[in-house]
Amino acid sequence: MTAAVYGQSSLEIFFIGVFMPMLDWSALVSQVTEQTLVLNQWYRSRLMNDGDVLPPNNEVQYLVAFDGELNAAVLTQLHAFLNEQHITDCQVCLYQPLSELKPALAIAFSPENPIVRERFELLQTEVSLQLALFSTPPTLSQPGLLVMDMDSTAIEIECIDEIARLAGVYDEVSQVTAQAMQGALEFSESLRLRVAKLEGVEQVLIDQLKAQLPLMHGVQSLCSVLKQHNWKLAIASGGFIPFAQQVQSLLELDAIHANELESKDGALTGRVLGTIVDAEEKRNFLLRYADQLGLSLSQTVAMGDGANDLKMMHCAGLGVAVHGKPLVAKMADVAVQHGSLLQVIYFLALPPLA
Repeated sequence: MTAAVYGQSSLEIFFIGVFMPMLDWSALVSQVTEQTLVLNQWYRSRLMNDGDVLPPNNEVQYLVAFDGELNAAVLTQLHAFLNEQHITDCQVCLYQPLSELKPALAIAFSPENPIVRERFELLQTEVSLQLALFSTPPTLSQPGLLVMDMDSTAIEIECIDEIARLAGVYDEVSQVTAQAMQGALEFSESLRLRVAKLEGVEQVLIDQLKAQLPLMHGVQSLCSVLKQHNWKLAIASGGFIPFAQQVQSLLELDAIHANELESKDGALTGRVLGTIVDAEEKRNFLLRYADQLGLSLSQTVAMGDGANDLKMMHCAGLGVAVHGKPLVAKMADVAVQHGSLLQVIYFLALPPLA
């Protein structure tokens, strides 16, 4: 079996058995030399009784710690949290879905005693790693669908703010954008208010911005991995078609859905044409496209950063907040608070339970 040596300081794990090695939490958190832990191998807690097994994967909850070093302090905190939540029967696995990603720790347990969400949120502030708590995730090994927001998700900027900057009305527009992303202003209303301030912006400025779109760190790698596993990729954006088309070209997306800016004589008129892609329309797009592809919603992922993304995130098999606003991170199934978007693969590539 292949062993993974993790970090500069290390931990020693004692196992018993072959098919389902046992894990001794006290040994796990107390040893500090020559740690060896077999990647992708589930270990059962010694608190489990002989013959106990967890339910099938689709009935299990997962607590995943990723994006950092799994040291003794972190493991002690996780163990104390599980005890506090009366989770005594669990399985533990160190896994590394891709060589570009650091190993992550997954803890699987029966959801018979649901975790107190408020306590989990507090734990997130206490540990040095990012944490995710979720159940019934889509699986990378089967075809699926990823629908992304564009601005501040697939790309690093808010396009409408950057257009406003070029037009000299950035402060006015960005204030309205912030209200919309925080859910304090209805999106359709906010979009019309912002676009109205762009009247007279020349098309050449739009083209300049389009040619310089900065992709979010890791999104290209994420899309590449998903396409290798026969996933379809799409954008559903409250932004604008020219920019979505550019992102589609850069990421080889299968579909886009975004707003159309009206222009006349080479300049914007300050109006939006057609149905505005708001929260409800994003949700409807995901439902329509999944149905068109013949995919179960359980094999869909919706990813975004603002309140305008929550409806599609809630109807998807997994909703992922990307560097999200506090409200969005709290209401999403999982969150990537910082770092590469390739880390989404942690949620889709859990090793099958023994």
